[in-house]
Amino acid sequence: MPGLKLEIVKADSLSMGDVDLWRAMIAANPELASPYFDPDFTRIAAAVCPGAAVAVLHRRGEIVGFFPHQRRGRAIQPLAAPMNDYHGVIARPEAMPELETIAGLLGRSRLSVNAWVGPATTGLARDTMMTVLPAEGYDAWYTERRSAFGKYFKDKERARRSMETELGPIRVERGLRDPALLDHLIALKRDQYRRTVRHDIFACGWTADLLHALMRLGSDSFGGNMAALWAGDRLCAIEYSLTGGDQCHFWFPAYEPGLARCSPGILLTLDTMKQGAAVGLRTFDFGFGGEGYKKYFCNARRTVREAVVLKPGFGASLSQAAVTVINAGGGDRGERLRTSVRRRWNAIEACETRPVDRLLGAVSAARAAAGKAGRALGET
Repeated sequence: MPGLKLEIVKADSLSMGDVDLWRAMIAANPELASPYFDPDFTRIAAAVCPGAAVAVLHRRGEIVGFFPHQRRGRAIQPLAAPMNDYHGVIARPEAMPELETIAGLLGRSRLSVNAWVGPATTGLARDTMMTVLPAEGYDAWYTERRSAFGKYFKDKERARRSMETELGPIRVERGLRDPALLDHLIALKRDQYRRTVRHDIFACGWTADLLHALMRLGSDSFGGNMAALWAGDRLCAIEYSLTGGDQCHFWFPAYEPGLARCSPGILLTLDTMKQGAAVGLRTFDFGFGGEGYKKYFCNARRTVREAVVLKPGFGASLSQAAVTVINAGGGDRGERLRTSVRRRWNAIEACETRPVDRLLGAVSAARAAAGKAGRALGET
């Protein structure tokens, strides 16, 4: 886009007029219908996330967009990565610049995104999954889903009865903002990361602070909150969600592993949707696919872009050369390997701001990458 200029500012330096313009851009652009694009998300996240800034886009002296981001050395990531499940430029539909244009204007060695909303030609298109309730509400949605996937939902109804028989009456509460309950949820997630040998995104500290801040500083119209399911006196499942307007983004679910046979997480999701619909929530976003249960819930998709835009140079050429070698055996194994490695490294780079912690994370990621590369080459 010719004539586009960029100014880097701190989030707390934005004026009330800037925030009003931000909200007007969101209202005019259906693609930005997510609480992650709310200016309050940027305000709260910028106070917690290291290296936070906002790129203000100008054309002919007028503000035409905002891009919240964070800096990690010479790299740029969306603000609050790896916690930010949607990101892009806040702009009116006709003024949204391409990802590659923003990367060029920022001038850093690398811009990494995993769920870019807006025009882009680089990277991989991916779909997120969501439930959009009909005008008739939750009951009509459930009736349609149960008709389409009777075996699945009947099994969950049996699981509910079984849990109540074993442990006592089921009780679900949503809109919870108890810090101790959130700490318990984070402990469950950290245990899950250890068991599944994934990078612990909460070890760095600021990511947990972000969830607490969104919960503490949010409002009735925007913010983080939890839902929890008890059977008798036993806490069985918790989920942290981000809500804004009529949108609910399911974010961090956890349940007691010993109760997996009763599907407490699924039961919690169903009851959260029912209670949320009663207070005006209409869209429930489940994020990327992968977990099998999502296909039974979701009736809508959204296409986003995962990409790393590299500044031209040796690093970019070397990366592509390695991919070409692995791809030579057929298929796109090299590209899949590069995507997997980048996802792992992006999370490490986003979370860990101390060099020693990045080094430890990089060693772990390198071991995983070496194993995958060996298997990929062995298949060629």
